Amino acid sequence: MKRLFKNISFLLAALLLAIPVSAQNQKKPVIGISCSIDGTTVEVGMTYVKSVRKAGGIPVVIPITTSEKEIDEYLDRIDGLVMTGGEDVSPLLFGQEPSRFLGEVVPDRDIYDLMLIRKAIKKGIPVFGICRGIQCLNIAMGGDMIQDIPSEVPGAIQHRQNAPRSYGSHTIEIVKGSLVAKLLGTEKIAVNSFHHQACGKVAPGYKVTAKAPDGIIEAIESADGKSFGVQFHPEGFVYSGNNTFLPLFKHLVSLASDYSANK
Repeated sequence: MKRLFKNISFLLAALLLAIPVSAQNQKKPVIGISCSIDGTTVEVGMTYVKSVRKAGGIPVVIPITTSEKEIDEYLDRIDGLVMTGGEDVSPLLFGQEPSRFLGEVVPDRDIYDLMLIRKAIKKGIPVFGICRGIQCLNIAMGGDMIQDIPSEVPGAIQHRQNAPRSYGSHTIEIVKGSLVAKLLGTEKIAVNSFHHQACGKVAPGYKVTAKAPDGIIEAIESADGKSFGVQFHPEGFVYSGNNTFLPLFKHLVSLASDYSANK
């Protein structure tokens, strides 16, 4: 028995020596997650937190602030950024007057989201925008918005489903060869949908990589692939145990690992 334990110990030691020092010391990348605010409460869905963890990252919630100095300090401490869903964005930020169908707007969150995105991209931090997140990514980089799909898009399908977040309520067509197509391994897939706003004119340097059957933009990506977004909620599927869209989070974590290694 002693000889068996001794042999196992030698084997484990050999395995550890075979692993490069860099791999032994490698830390998981820290992924900042944007939040919403309800009165005095900072809010982030556990769906986002679990998805980042499952993809191999360390999730850290970034509280809302309009302080540029604080945003800089948060960005110094993270390796990747997830921009989450939530309220409508003020149309004044993309050169439009408010539609009568405009929903709730939170000015401090608008400032915080756009500042986070612009500064993160300037620093080279990878950014993944989800729902409101893709919209803010597009606005931050110079695009604009459709303020209300039902009143502005003739023949629009339902984009606010009355079904669980883990259920795909409509399909999207994905551009062949795009980042999303490569990650998901398909050019057509059913997604969930919980929005009435959408990206309009796409920001310079970005391209549309997926659309709904009515033409609504469902995914965009930058030329370098380091910032990308989807209009649906992949975290809703991941949280329920459906890993179909987990590769989107894994890609962000992979980019974040590269960023961390090159800091």
